[in-house]
Amino acid sequence: MIAAPASQVPLRHRLTRIGLWLGGLALFLFVCNLLGIPIGSWLNSVWDTVTEISVGYLIAGCLFQTIQTSLNALAWVYILRAAYPQAGVRVGPIVAAYAVSAGLNGVLPANMGTLVMLLMFIAIVPGSTFPGILAGYLVHKIFFTVVGAFVYLYLFLTVPGSFDRELGNISEHPLLTAAIVVGGLVLVWLLVRIFWRWVKKLWAQAKQGGVILSRPKDYLMKVFLPQVGGYIARLAVIGVFLAAYSIPVTFHSIMAVTGSNSLANVTAVTPGSVGVTQAANVAALRDYTDAETATAYSIAQQLVTTTWNIIFAIVLMTIFFGWAGGKDLVGSAYGDAKQKAAEMRADRKRKKRDRREGD
Repeated sequence: MIAAPASQVPLRHRLTRIGLWLGGLALFLFVCNLLGIPIGSWLNSVWDTVTEISVGYLIAGCLFQTIQTSLNALAWVYILRAAYPQAGVRVGPIVAAYAVSAGLNGVLPANMGTLVMLLMFIAIVPGSTFPGILAGYLVHKIFFTVVGAFVYLYLFLTVPGSFDRELGNISEHPLLTAAIVVGGLVLVWLLVRIFWRWVKKLWAQAKQGGVILSRPKDYLMKVFLPQVGGYIARLAVIGVFLAAYSIPVTFHSIMAVTGSNSLANVTAVTPGSVGVTQAANVAALRDYTDAETATAYSIAQQLVTTTWNIIFAIVLMTIFFGWAGGKDLVGSAYGDAKQKAAEMRADRKRKKRDRREGD
């Protein structure tokens, strides 16, 4: 069900609702503390970590985080406008949905927030379908795939002695090197073969979501370019928090943290990759600072950006959908996301079982 936008409600009333909600949240936390629920101690630890940073760094970090979220959401606006030109896609609701995704991914496992966002798009974009929105997601991921490959390649080529540590001198192991290359190519071929039928089945519906790719100039100017700006803001966030803990801010240190964050996000199953991110950041910054400082930096950046993402999402949802409408929209999308995730897992298990029985 589509939540009615709150654009007709005066801004003063919407801001009042936000204030009342924040007041209610404060009262809720107070009651939880009286009942013995240890929310207060957790907030104290958060506060202790955050107060190690000066206000200037906090403001700069939140500012760049807001720019990152907004520009990445803007790319989604143009993807959806190209795919569904008659739907009247507006900037505000799409940015709000993307902000919800960023906030939920910080507290939910397995990037569930992304799936919630996709289902929210279906609710607020008339005529959209899940395969079409999913295709739009793949278009949105092109930039991040390219830049992620660049980061990994840069780190692999610039980390001193990477070949020696992993393989010894590469010239001493030509057969092993050739086997790795051939094995990688075979793996890629197998993956393409496995998923090709699935891709063909979805293409008829999905191609609408990726229609902007048929307009290279529009894609570069309206999708790729905003994402470049968003990625620069993302690097700026890392630089700000590194500086807050007096960790050298260099191109290499920022790339090292970026690469370690990506690996943590891919491999972790904990909400927001908590724990895994800290371990990865400590390893990435071992040449720049001690483990204690690197851990404090990592925790502070994750806590501050996650908290700000949630606040930003709540504010935008209240402004563009109203508190009740926004709550219903997100709740409905989250329920559908859990169901969709379960269906996708069941489908993968069924396909694996069918392949085993066919062998």
